[in-house]
Amino acid sequence: MRLQSGCAIHAGFTLVEVLVALFVVALGIAGAAGLQMLAVRAARDAARLADGTRLAWSLGERMRANGLVLSRPDDADPYLQLDYDAVSGAPAVAASCYADTACDPDDLARFDVFDVSTALAASFPGGRIRVCRDAALLDATGVPDWTCDGRVGAPVVVKIGWRAQGDAATGAPKVMLPLAGATP
Repeated sequence: MRLQSGCAIHAGFTLVEVLVALFVVALGIAGAAGLQMLAVRAARDAARLADGTRLAWSLGERMRANGLVLSRPDDADPYLQLDYDAVSGAPAVAASCYADTACDPDDLARFDVFDVSTALAASFPGGRIRVCRDAALLDATGVPDWTCDGRVGAPVVVKIGWRAQGDAATGAPKVMLPLAGATP
């Protein structure tokens, strides 16, 4: 304490000022932590969306490479029978068609379905994949839908969805890839 012209001058901060300053700093730190959590979640969701798009694209390319199966009626096409939900358990095992294994087009299609379903189950929590003919990708409210209209000549569509953090069930498809030229 110093004396100046007979008056005492106090230097420093009061306890209330210190508490208010600590509260403001704590609020800033909490806000930054919340933003960091949102950024991490957004990055994870973006990575999962990219992985889902790659998986759908991979299946589409496999289907195009196995054109003999795609030229058959829909009820004889193993690709168009694919409606796998990872919650229901492991996909049906198919014969391996790697490398020099002799596989006919049907064996290859069943192997592709098994391989993609296995990749979905391993990488996507509560994942679901469906391949079908669908001309109307959105329902009446403009939301992606798992149902398919099955119209003859409609494009073949690969639909992939997964359970996001906090979801109780797999919601609407998050990736929908119409395969141009896939219709016979």
